[in-house]
Order: sequence, then structure tokens, then C-alpha cells
Amino acid sequence: MLQKYKDLDGKTMHDNYHFSFIDESGTTSPFSGSRFFVVALLDTKNPRKVEMHVRRLHKRFGTNLKSGEMKANASQENTIRKFLSTIANESIEIIVIIVDKKSIWRPPKNNEKIYREAVSLAVSHAIRLWQKVEIYLDKRYTSRRLRKTLEKEIREKISDFPHQVVIIHQENSIARKELQAADFISWAFFQKYERGDSQFYEIISGNVIVEEVIRRRLW
Repeated sequence: MLQKYKDLDGKTMHDNYHFSFIDESGTTSPFSGSRFFVVALLDTKNPRKVEMHVRRLHKRFGTNLKSGEMKANASQENTIRKFLSTIANESIEIIVIIVDKKSIWRPPKNNEKIYREAVSLAVSHAIRLWQKVEIYLDKRYTSRRLRKTLEKEIREKISDFPHQVVIIHQENSIARKELQAADFISWAFFQKYERGDSQFYEIISGNVIVEEVIRRRLW
């Protein structure tokens, strides 16, 4: 396990309320698809600034953007570089969990367990640092039961942290545009690990406070 912490302001705990936006890249299936599965958490005290950067990006595309959603994997590299450079200049902090699926010998019975554990670990890092966090997850599940299972596992992971205030939302990234920024960040990390291409990661590397690689044989 590789873990990296950086301190952006000389503190390890923050008293103010934080807003965290989580998205993922790669596939959870242990023996097919991508080698790595990435969960990225973008944290800010001022989500409005992040939202406005996404809206400006939309404005540049105008009516060509019919879906109402910016996705890194459907964007030009120039666009990705500019957008990452823009948000890197804001007061954002990034937590990323990377699952190396090649290490898995015995996978979980349900591949979604990999997703839920990676998300829960990212949230636990956030709570350890800030304690008061409003979490926004890209809405992965249409099933209410699966959404409840995800929230339950997250809350179990952070149950030992005292004095925590955690609100969890699972929303569509078209409506919550900060999630589209998290998509660009998870994509940048995916390029680094899956493709060996660090050029996009380097743009936001100064904002990264946790970068943890999980190499677990048994799930």
C-alpha cells in the first residue's frame, strides 16, 4: 500500500465545513476491463467556484453539448489541460484511491464491493482531515436499495471518528456540476496509472493530499 499526504496550509485538521465531490474511472470487474479502478474526491470550501468553472466550460461548447454534461473521456486533450489548470488554481484538495486489480487473487462475490470500499476509504480520509463534510457522489445506482447499501458501508467505515458531521448525497452529475470536475480528476489519475501518462496528473499534483494505492489479494 502506497499512501501520500501533503499539507496545503500547515494544518492536518480543518474546522470549517467542507464539500466533497466523488467520481470514478475504470471498471470494478477483477479479471477484465481496466487494470486499475480509480475513485477521486475533490474537496472545497467554496463549491460555487468549481461549479462556475464547469459552467464556463459548457458555455464554450454552446449547443454542441447536447447531453448537458462534460466528460473527460469525450473531450479534447487541450480542453482537459485548460480545465484542470483552471481548477488547480482554486482552493481545492484532492483525495484519490487507486485499486490495483491485478493484485486480486480472490475477488468479492459482488464486484460493487470494490467500488463501495474505495469510496468509503476516500470518505474516511476526508473525515479524518475535516470532520464536517457534505459528500456528493455521482449517482451510480438507480436502485434505492443499492444506494442505501453504499451509504451504509460509508457510515460504517467512518463510525469510529468522533464529532463528525457527514451528509451524503447521491446525485446526477448533470444537476450537480462539481461532479463533472471530479470526473476530470479521476480521468487524469486513470491516465497516470492505466496508461502511464502523467501529463494531466502533473497539472493537479500540487492539490493532492492523499494518493493511496490498494493492492489487496483477498476481498
